Amino acid sequence: MTFVVTDNCKGCRFTDCVAVCPVDCFHGDDDMLYIDPAECIDCGACVPECPVEAIFDETQVPDNQKHWTAINAERSVALPVINVQGDPLPGAQERKEKLGF
Repeated sequence: MTFVVTDNCKGCRFTDCVAVCPVDCFHGDDDMLYIDPAECIDCGACVPECPVEAIFDETQVPDNQKHWTAINAERSVALPVINVQGDPLPGAQERKEKLGF
């Protein structure tokens, strides 16, 4: 089992989740974060920290978001580890509000 970052992260890239992760399972590109399922220890510490509710247990990913499980597995291995909390993307607060958070 692993956790999965879904499209609510896209355009935000808040890194609150990274700050509480006990392992280096988060990877990122210029638009969002991804979780490497081989590194994730299934602790769930990241879930309540995400201000846009983008992270799900893989068994609870909404049906319309299930494709993100494969995207996380594929993208994470090719991207750098993100293990330090940083600033969200420009416009992230506006996106958060648009998402209803």
